[in-house]
Amino acid sequence: MKKSKNLLDKQKISFINNINKQIFIIFGLITLVCLFFDFYFHNSNFTISFLVTTLISVCITVLCIPKLKEIKIKQIIREEGPKKHFLKQGTPTMGGVFFIPIGIIISNILCINKPNYDIILTLSFLIICFMFIGLIDDLLSLKKQFNTGLKANQKLILQIIISCIFMIICSVNNFIPFRLQIANQSIDIGNLIYPLGLFVLLAESNSTNLTDGLDGLLSGCSAIIFTGLAITLLIDNQSNNEALASLCIVMAGACIGFLFLNKFPAKLFMGDSGSLAIGASLGGIALVSNNLWSLLIMGGVFAAESISVIIQVSIFKISKQLKGKGYKFFLMTPIHHHFELKGNNERFIVSSFWLITLLLVIINLTFLIKS
Repeated sequence: MKKSKNLLDKQKISFINNINKQIFIIFGLITLVCLFFDFYFHNSNFTISFLVTTLISVCITVLCIPKLKEIKIKQIIREEGPKKHFLKQGTPTMGGVFFIPIGIIISNILCINKPNYDIILTLSFLIICFMFIGLIDDLLSLKKQFNTGLKANQKLILQIIISCIFMIICSVNNFIPFRLQIANQSIDIGNLIYPLGLFVLLAESNSTNLTDGLDGLLSGCSAIIFTGLAITLLIDNQSNNEALASLCIVMAGACIGFLFLNKFPAKLFMGDSGSLAIGASLGGIALVSNNLWSLLIMGGVFAAESISVIIQVSIFKISKQLKGKGYKFFLMTPIHHHFELKGNNERFIVSSFWLITLLLVIINLTFLIKS
């Protein structure tokens, strides 16, 4: 019995060490990207921005954990979820209210004298508002002692209101291009950009919300995608997009800093306040920079998480109407839970999704360079 327990402990330590190595590899790759662009463009300060943001994010996150424990801000685990997740019950949550503002504040300081600073201000408004929607959801969840705070329609209405305000501000200031860039094709869609933009903001924020179900999954994928988006922006047009690229790099740093505490076994969860804000920031940046196609490719993991839920719900409802009994296509959704219930280790799933995201970023950049 003792031997088997020691073996399990050794396996756990090995998995944790592997996760640590992978995080440092991601951190190292992003640092190298920043160094390359600093050297290539001379006047940019991406490396310092990334390293400082990561350091501040780690420090603030470490400091906030005891405070959250003190005021009993702890995660509520849903009963229908994988049974292993009950071990996470009581882990501090709402980490998003700490690392998201760090990204916003630092990016605004960096971009205040740069061209297009008004776009950064508008995006900051969008991100902070979505963070507050998530915060309300998190607080209501804690009050009810249930894993759901706001009702789905309440959350959706708030998201629509903020997204519409954002779209109106963008329209007034001509921030949104009317030509949609898909690969090397440019399509004039005119006013259809507004409903499309609304859909992107809602879809992206809810996709990231669904993805945030395993330790380090969303924070790791987000750091990689933010970096990929920054590279895409700089390759596309460095002079016009430097401020947006700075925002992406800083958000990547904020996510990596949080990831050091959010990795398995998580000492802190981001909550809806973090996941909704991340999705809104990715959607908003892609929208104003005309990189929706690139975001779709790089965010393939997020899309898969959402599509799995849509498939599951659709098949269940249709089969219930036709046969009187609902059938499930997946063991459980979002899809990361399906892989868990199939017997895959949580750390393996997270590492695999990080790798897939990295490959999707490389694929996007390959197409971008070739076109």
